[in-house]
Amino acid sequence: MYNMKKISLILLTLLFLGTLDYLTKERNDYPGAELINREGLMNHVDYLTSPELNGRLSGSEGYNKAAEYAADQIIKFGLKTVNDDYYQYLNVEYNEIKEPLEFGLIEDGTIIKEYQIGKDFVCRGFTGSGNFNAEAVFCGYGISAPELGYDDYADIDVKDKVVIAFKYNPKWKLESGNWPTGYPRQKAHFAASHGAKGILFVSLPNDAAPQKTIGSILCGDGDQLVDFPQLHISIETADELLSSRNLTLSQLQTIIDSTKHPQSVSTVSKVNLNINASYDKEGVTMNVVGLLEGSDENLKDEYVVIGAHLDHVGRQGEIYFPGANDNASGSAAVLELAKAFSKNKSEIKRSIIFVLFASEELGLYGAKHFVANSPVPKENIVAMMNLDCIGHGDSIRLGNGKSAPKLWDLAIDIDHSTNNMTVDNTWSGGGADASPFHNAGIPALYFVTTNSYTHLHYMTDTAETLNQDLFEKITRLAYMTSYEVAKGNYQREIVIK
Repeated sequence: MYNMKKISLILLTLLFLGTLDYLTKERNDYPGAELINREGLMNHVDYLTSPELNGRLSGSEGYNKAAEYAADQIIKFGLKTVNDDYYQYLNVEYNEIKEPLEFGLIEDGTIIKEYQIGKDFVCRGFTGSGNFNAEAVFCGYGISAPELGYDDYADIDVKDKVVIAFKYNPKWKLESGNWPTGYPRQKAHFAASHGAKGILFVSLPNDAAPQKTIGSILCGDGDQLVDFPQLHISIETADELLSSRNLTLSQLQTIIDSTKHPQSVSTVSKVNLNINASYDKEGVTMNVVGLLEGSDENLKDEYVVIGAHLDHVGRQGEIYFPGANDNASGSAAVLELAKAFSKNKSEIKRSIIFVLFASEELGLYGAKHFVANSPVPKENIVAMMNLDCIGHGDSIRLGNGKSAPKLWDLAIDIDHSTNNMTVDNTWSGGGADASPFHNAGIPALYFVTTNSYTHLHYMTDTAETLNQDLFEKITRLAYMTSYEVAKGNYQREIVIK
């Protein structure tokens, strides 16, 4: 027993000394890292996920409040404007989803069951409006591509009816070409072109872990169908609509996938839809941008960009999506990094641009706009650090390492000498808001946690679900990596495409 106690004491001592060693290294080699802590990070997250901000949908008043909050923070830290404004404005599609939002099962003209928003259904972010009763018709994958030899609408009448369709495309390939994009807007147009009045998307029941109803504004290209409701319903709800035909979604998917042939069928069930939305093709939103000028006369005209997307997917009537991990966590980190660097600016030779991007959820529009309208010469940006979904999970993953291996090696070496929390696997091609920078030939590193997406786009993505210890450590790693680059200890590398 004595020996076991002695061994335990030795192990605890070694653990303490190891912890003390990396904390000492952070303080000595990276002054300012100690200023980054979970309390500061969580204060930002708590505000950004609050009901007041309504899920931070770009173009909304809630997003504008988030942007104003971020701008106030970077002003407080003493950051300068780039091109005389802390805001970089852009136009994006905006769709406000308003009450009432009703979806129910009807029989003999009477609603016999009212489905619950957030549980049984959610609206697609770019739903149209409509108030009607209609029969529901199952149309497989919702694809009409007769030129490719596949058409879910070939042998079914959907005029003045509501289509039920799988949200995703088939996993099997066509012999005669590639599937259409599979974006919700395109599938909605397929249904509308055949006379349907609305569409109910549903996840694939035969997946190992079928997706529940999620908030999403990713819709694809094309015109908005302003009078065409688009919902994402649960598998259980779809099965209830199919029960009058003694069918299930799983059975239908199995038949379609095994025969590679449509299996469209009327459910006989009738539904009531009362969906209300207000669409603006040219909604106004903004990136938030602040500059910390470098101290070296030769290097201050070179730049490190540290960014994260500030937006999320908004509110739908009585429900909203907080987006704590996605991406209040990354936004909070950018603000805390700005604070830490502002208190150690004499050490920084290169200039640092801190940017919170708008409209990532719609298709990286804020990051694309920043790169296309860069406030500094793009060839002078030596590296971009992207922070996205960094608050939930169990370890650290550094993305885009195959395209910027020297930058990846730098971060990995720092982590191995401090927390040793990174996994070895990475990817190429950028990813999320790093992609526009990668495509412009700018080396980028994508900070994300592993096993990060448990609550992705669910109402459960709340501050309480964040791993605060991991959140603090990945933010400090981003600081230390950026510190080395800003000090001039990394030279811009040629991006591997």
